Parts: sequence; C-alpha cells; structure tokens
Amino acid sequence: MTVFEGNLQDTRDLKFAIVIARFNDLVVGKLLAACEDSLRRHGVAVGPDSHQVDYAWVPGSFEIPMVARQLALSGRYDAIVCLGAVIRGQTSHYDHVASEVAKGIQALAFQTGVPVTFGVLTTDTMQQAIERAGIKSNLGWEYGENAIEMATLTRKIRHLVAVRAVQPELPEQTPPNLLQ
Repeated sequence: MTVFEGNLQDTRDLKFAIVIARFNDLVVGKLLAACEDSLRRHGVAVGPDSHQVDYAWVPGSFEIPMVARQLALSGRYDAIVCLGAVIRGQTSHYDHVASEVAKGIQALAFQTGVPVTFGVLTTDTMQQAIERAGIKSNLGWEYGENAIEMATLTRKIRHLVAVRAVQPELPEQTPPNLLQ
C-alpha cells in the first residue's frame, strides 16, 4: 500500500499565488495577514520582494475564480489561496455570490489540477466574519497551511506518476524514498 501525505516542511522551492478580494477588506485583510504569517513560519518567503508568493487583487469575491483560474493555467504555481468574505445582506445577492464563488473555485481545481484553497468566508453577519478572521481564531492561518500541505502532497503524487511512466514495472508498493 502506498500512502500519500503532504507536509509543512518542504516549502523551500514552492510557489504560491494568493487571490484577494478587496470587498469586505476589514475581514479579508486579517485573513491575508494570518495566511502570510502561516506561510512565513513554515519557511515561505512572503511580502513585496518575495520570489515564492505572488498576489492578485480583485474587486470582490465573485471575481476570484476567474483570476485564480488564469493563474493556475500559467503553470507557475504549486497552489493558489483564494481569500474573500461574502456576508449576508437583506437580499438574495449573498446566495448567488457565495454559491458561484464556491463552485468556481472547486471547478478550477478540478480543471487545472492545481490545489486551490477555499478561503472565502461565507457568513450571516459581519460579527461572524470578524470572529473567523481574528477575534476567536483566524482561519487565514489554516488556509496557508492547507495550501502548503496540498502543494507538497500534489508534488509527491506527480513525482510518483512521472516515475511510474518511466518505470512502469514499479510495484504498487513503491518504497517511501521514491515518494520524496
């Protein structure tokens, strides 16, 4: 049996894109800060001079999937983090935006094979969003860790597929050193 598992250590040569919605920036800014902190503490260079993280700012959460898809198709990134906040208002607009953003992000991960972290808060109130972005905990930290774990996991799986393509006689029980 082969066991695939990502890790939070092999970050030295990983490349990430973070797509950030400007709308609800009070909340999204806190998510971004925690995501960057998570990446930094796991060895990823972040910030304006970073060679490992690129940033794409979009007007609102609805625009995230399209830009994230373009970034994924570029082939430059091991994972993409999508950050936004959709907060219920007095109309049904929330239902449409939240649903389409979730579907769009999931579809682009399937279509491109690039791991995409869904870091778009969908809450009923601003208070709930603020709680998830810093008062009680900050989910931005988890979004950063999830991106690292999925990037390292995907890299291991791709490596095994490439090795098996060259050496199809490899047994199903591949030694762990071939998965690194």
